[in-house]
Amino acid sequence: MTESQGAADSTPARLSHLDASGRPRMVDISAKQDTDREATAKGSVQMKAETLSLALSGRGAKGDVLTTAQLAGVMAAKKTHELIPLCHPLLLTDINVSLEPDEKRNAMDITATVRTSGKTGVEMEALTAVCVAALTIYDMLKAADRGMRIGDIRLVRKTGGKSGDIELE
Repeated sequence: MTESQGAADSTPARLSHLDASGRPRMVDISAKQDTDREATAKGSVQMKAETLSLALSGRGAKGDVLTTAQLAGVMAAKKTHELIPLCHPLLLTDINVSLEPDEKRNAMDITATVRTSGKTGVEMEALTAVCVAALTIYDMLKAADRGMRIGDIRLVRKTGGKSGDIELE
C-alpha cells in the first residue's frame, strides 16, 4: 500500500513535510537506518513522426537530442535537492536514464532508475531525471514541433526503506 492510499482505508494520510502547525519542514531522518534504495520513474514525450525521426537521426539543429537528454536527466537527479525545497541532498550511487522510441505512438519513452544507500529514498531524484530529460527533448526539438506533449510522468517502482518494495506498474 502506498502512503496516498490512506483515504481508501479511511485512515487520514499523514504529511511528513508539515509540522504540527501545518508549516513546511524538512523531515528529520537522523534516526533512520541506512538501507539500499532504488526508484524507477517513467514518462514520455509525444511528437510528430517527422520530429521523432529527426531526434533519432542525431542531426537536430541543436545536436544529438538523445545523448543530451540522457545527460540532462543524470545531472538533474544529482541536483534534485536544489530544485525541490524539502528534499535531502543524497549521495547517489547510480543513475541510469534511458530513452526508447515508440514509433507507433510517435513518442520518446524515458525511464530513469536511481540508487543510493542511505536514510531516505530516491523517488524524487528518479522523477526529476525523467522531467528534465523530457524538457530537454522539448527544448532541442521545439523549432520543429511546438505541439510536443510531455506526459505520463510517474513513479513505477521503489525498493528499500521502512515502507519496503512498491510496484506501481
